[in-house]
Amino acid sequence: MMLLVCVCGGLGTMVRYVFDVSIRRGWHHAFPLATLLVNVLASFCAGMAAAGYAYHTVDHATSLIFVAGFLGGMSTFSAAINEMVSLARNRHWWLALWYLLATIAAPLLCAALGWMLVAVTR
Repeated sequence: MMLLVCVCGGLGTMVRYVFDVSIRRGWHHAFPLATLLVNVLASFCAGMAAAGYAYHTVDHATSLIFVAGFLGGMSTFSAAINEMVSLARNRHWWLALWYLLATIAAPLLCAALGWMLVAVTR
């Protein structure tokens, strides 16, 4: 199972890279939109997976492979922190603060929405 988690983590990392490059091609602003969007999407999917596991529609191994592997590779909190520091170092104080709040609040909200979607449709 560990090998599957690692393979899925690599796949998630590739998805993040493609997503990041695609967003950055059309987004030419200081705000790090690509990282925020990928973390929001991963959080939504993690909420769905957690609900699926809690409601016994997904087994533990599948949940672990998807959440720890694929979504763990896809999402990136360390890049978000680095982008916050870069914004602050470049004296984009309000943008850094807004990004900090968005990086915490939006993924939490999306994880809850993912959970609720599964709860409502089961």
